[in-house]
Amino acid sequence: MIPTNPKKRQRVPHHSTSTRHPSSADLTRSDSSQKLRRSNSNASFNDGVFVRRATPAVSSSFNDATTADVILRLYVDHTTPFAADDSAGEDDVQIYLHSDVLRRSKYFAALLSDRWQNPNLNNGVDSKNNNSSNCSRFICLSFGVSANKPNSISNHETVLELLYTDNFSSVINNVSTALDLLPVALELLFEDCVKACVRFIEAVPWTDEEEKRVIETIPFLREEESRELLSRIAAEDDSCEDMLHGLILVAIHNHPNMAFVKAFVAKLLRDFSSRESARRVLERAFDETLKIVKESLEEYSSPDFRGDHNETEAIQRLNLHTAMTNGRHLLWLVERMVELRVADNAVKKWSEQPAFTADLQRAIRDDAWRNIVPGLPGILMKSTCKLANAVAAGTILAARQVRMKLVKDWLPVLIVCKDNASPLLPSHKTLYLELEQTFLRIISTLPMSDSQELLQQCLSFSTKNVDDCPHLVTAFNTWFRRATQPPQADDDDG
Repeated sequence: MIPTNPKKRQRVPHHSTSTRHPSSADLTRSDSSQKLRRSNSNASFNDGVFVRRATPAVSSSFNDATTADVILRLYVDHTTPFAADDSAGEDDVQIYLHSDVLRRSKYFAALLSDRWQNPNLNNGVDSKNNNSSNCSRFICLSFGVSANKPNSISNHETVLELLYTDNFSSVINNVSTALDLLPVALELLFEDCVKACVRFIEAVPWTDEEEKRVIETIPFLREEESRELLSRIAAEDDSCEDMLHGLILVAIHNHPNMAFVKAFVAKLLRDFSSRESARRVLERAFDETLKIVKESLEEYSSPDFRGDHNETEAIQRLNLHTAMTNGRHLLWLVERMVELRVADNAVKKWSEQPAFTADLQRAIRDDAWRNIVPGLPGILMKSTCKLANAVAAGTILAARQVRMKLVKDWLPVLIVCKDNASPLLPSHKTLYLELEQTFLRIISTLPMSDSQELLQQCLSFSTKNVDDCPHLVTAFNTWFRRATQPPQADDDDG
């Protein structure tokens, strides 16, 4: 609480009474009625009519019995079900207040207006506390607070004390306090306090638990008050996918610590709740990156020689570097798609690239790439190997036509890579052997006529020593065994 008059707060024991006192619940029973009452933030009641008021110049202090003209009894309403344990011990509090200060709250402005004044009602005070010596000198009011919220009495006292100041920052200095006081300020229609709480909440970070409380509070705020809070926790429908796509682009294109950022974005993709959203984001990035690689190789394979020779050579180098750089990005995207089991469409698109594979073969046959981007064939064949392995393992269930076209388009590239790599790097040798084995496994899943055509192209897998290519021997033995197998006769009951 803010510093107050040193006089001790007057407390009285709680006494049950049959009288139903006016309470905050009476004015906050529905959201619509509360928002209606809050439509004019700086108005107060005077004879039942809203009148614009300035903040009173306060010369008296909170709970100062010598200058007060109002006695307010705060009591815990135990008729509320599921009362919180924290409310025990603070059932009843009597506070000395000032009517001109209380009118900063529209609730008390209404209660103190002539329309509500009725001496026969004793201003809603228990008969025990409504002695003549008090009520001849004071306006006596009662206010019931919820029993199912912890520290309810204390929070109401704090908000009442804030009526006496315009400096809320000494009290509203953390999110928890602001969230404790905001419902009370809304209940009492204390607009300045509501604004101070909302302004603080929207300006600072929240814990997860505090965010839940903010979400629960938002329905009780006006639209203009809740707008900033809502913009912080609610986004447009496509914002998650746009965010993920943006993160992928930063990770693969712009960030200097690319490896660390790629690993972090990969984790975000793994942990993302919607697999379909992750699929769409990765496919979008895959299509964009594949397009760049294809266009770069197409321009390299079909150069425009009309310009200066040096300029043409520089452009060719740029095309190869562009293909290489984006080939690496493409491999990372393929790895993520296979990992998340969302590479179905990527396999289909990879199997529909006759022009791309033809350009790649032309580029590999040209010796220029060896000194400029020696890793280009290997990086693109790694993507092919990742997708083909997923198909052969059943991680991706590809249709027969897709399986056949995948091998048919990329098998010639593999053969050209092996024939034009001299000397063959150890890493490339391992990669190409793995791809040979994978292609032969996929061929074994095709109809006999398709596998016959493709196996003939695989003779280049053979080596000087037949024992060094058991995968090729096994593939042909399997095909001949199936070819010589007697046809399955249909059952004939007749």
